[in-house]
Amino acid sequence: YLQSTPTEELNPPPLMTGADLIALGLRPGPRFQMLLEQVRDAQLEGRIATREEALEVATILGAAGFGVPHALSEVRRPFRAPHHTASAAALIGGGDPVRPGEVTLAHGGVLFLDELPELRRDVIETLRTTMEQGRVTIARARYRVDMPAQPLIVAAMNPCPCGYAGDPHRTCACGPERIARYQSRVSGPLLDRFDLHVSVPRVKARALRSTQAGETSAEVRSRVERVRADLGPTPPLDALLAQTEPEAVTLLETAVERMQLSARAYGKALRVARTIAALDARAKIARPHVAEALQYRSTRVAA
Repeated sequence: YLQSTPTEELNPPPLMTGADLIALGLRPGPRFQMLLEQVRDAQLEGRIATREEALEVATILGAAGFGVPHALSEVRRPFRAPHHTASAAALIGGGDPVRPGEVTLAHGGVLFLDELPELRRDVIETLRTTMEQGRVTIARARYRVDMPAQPLIVAAMNPCPCGYAGDPHRTCACGPERIARYQSRVSGPLLDRFDLHVSVPRVKARALRSTQAGETSAEVRSRVERVRADLGPTPPLDALLAQTEPEAVTLLETAVERMQLSARAYGKALRVARTIAALDARAKIARPHVAEALQYRSTRVAA
């Protein structure tokens, strides 16, 4: 699926099982676009698992004034990619009467936010509560509207305005203050709510000549759907810890202290490790699963 990208660097299956992703330090080039296309293909071509979920997605489409398929079996997972000039009402919902925003229109599918720091700060900060609760509540003087909002959120940002901070082959034209100012447009608490933090380096020209075939979207989708069905709802933290081997718990606790991760990041890393273990067909979360999950955590973009 990604000829020029080793799977240990960009691994779509944990992402497509429901983990929100932010691509940090994205250099100009096609690499992240390739990953996004695979995620999009797997989402749009895959059937919605349950009748209730399909009915929910169809109801949202109808409420927003879009065409609704004649049969629930024809409903597909949505993919939304709003422009970075979108307003808070466009992203979260609003108006009078209230209409669903992009985060609700993408419910059960993918919401892709490109050039994340270019969105207005007040707009992207509205995602914090939504990502935590999975719902949007809009209050008016006479009524209140509650809408589902549980998409898989994929966001991308450059390491700096010119895009070349940290690039070994191109000189960055931005100074340290400009880089820090650019990165601070996305707050730490918002970054903390993303399950996977992935740095996407430039593709080397030699790698583009590779003809080695990888997994197809259909193969990845089949594996992810199987794991989704096996995992079911996410259990509480104490139940997750009961499924984790002692050595893995020790590694997680040590890493949280050394990396100064939050309590939220602790839980997210453990949930990602559970997904990795399921993809590995293991009932217990082992040390390698936690180690891989921790590699998807970072504090900030490396300059």
